[in-house]
Amino acid sequence: MSDLVFERPLTSADDAPVLRRLSRLDRFLPVWIVAAMAAGLGLGRLVPGVADVLDAVTVGSVSVPIALGLLVMMYPVLAKVRYGETARVTADRRFLVTSLVLNWVVGPALMFALAWLLLPDLPEYRTGLVVVGLARCIAMVLIWNELACGDAEAAAVLVAVNSVFQILAFAALGWFYLQVLPGWLGLSTTSVDFSVGAIAVSVLVFLGIPLLAGYLTRTIGERARGRDWYERRLLPRLGPWALYGLLFTVVVLFALQGDAITGNPLDVARIALPLLAYFALTFAVGLLSGRALHLGYRRSTTMAFTFSGNNFELAIAVCIATFGVSSGQALAGVVGPLIEVPALVGLVYVALWSRDRLFPATPTGKSRRDERSSA
Repeated sequence: MSDLVFERPLTSADDAPVLRRLSRLDRFLPVWIVAAMAAGLGLGRLVPGVADVLDAVTVGSVSVPIALGLLVMMYPVLAKVRYGETARVTADRRFLVTSLVLNWVVGPALMFALAWLLLPDLPEYRTGLVVVGLARCIAMVLIWNELACGDAEAAAVLVAVNSVFQILAFAALGWFYLQVLPGWLGLSTTSVDFSVGAIAVSVLVFLGIPLLAGYLTRTIGERARGRDWYERRLLPRLGPWALYGLLFTVVVLFALQGDAITGNPLDVARIALPLLAYFALTFAVGLLSGRALHLGYRRSTTMAFTFSGNNFELAIAVCIATFGVSSGQALAGVVGPLIEVPALVGLVYVALWSRDRLFPATPTGKSRRDERSSA
């Protein structure tokens, strides 16, 4: 994130191995993530009352420490977006329509199928995973997309569109996948009552505030000092804060849920199986769909990460509010980031590895579609 904070033409240096193309800070991202997870788990287990203190600092259903970490994480990424160029993204109907279908039709249906196939005897965990599948990612996807050199403008448009759909469709989809569809298939059903207001507040806090801050920073910065100064001087200084915010969020999240995770290792392993299958399948389908549509590497990568990521903050909040903090549904929501964070870090490397192999490049180093979209 530190040296990928502004767009630059690809050069011969990009032919180097994936690790050498990343900065020293980004190169050891898996190490920092694992260390943050371990620190959070250790903090939650070894320091009495720390989870209660962190959990008590809330505004409504929003955890203030987690919200703070996500704001710091997302602000530098959204400050990078060239908002004047988002029109070219919205004009790409194939990209938008395919992304919406993957996120709101294929994704929830796939998680429903995997949850029932792999957890037929664990109804609480199964329900929690279905809720996770309904919560489309509007936060960390920006980080994964950034690290994998995806299309920043396309990512900003997709998270904004997904946020609107999340407010409008989450409750209806929850009713469909937990009551209607199981009833049609002769399976057991689950009664739920989701708060649309709580979902709207979550979206506003986790996306609205950093999106507005990023937009104002670019607009004011470019008007005051010009684009060259903004992208070559200011953005490199802001960039590392995205990683700092991510690590802080991971530490807080795992400190809050340390007891639930470490106290149920076998259950965590069972929940992890459908999640791992979900992340692998959604990423592969998203990336290959982009390739089949000739979207180019950058937009295909953006579509793949948007499809595979989930809004675990919202999923955990919904599960706790609906089923209780000690419920199996809440534990399934908590296991989500435990698996998602390292899995998607790994998929960043898969995406970078696939760039030259799945997306033929022109002499400039860009895929033909990427070259046309940036013209």
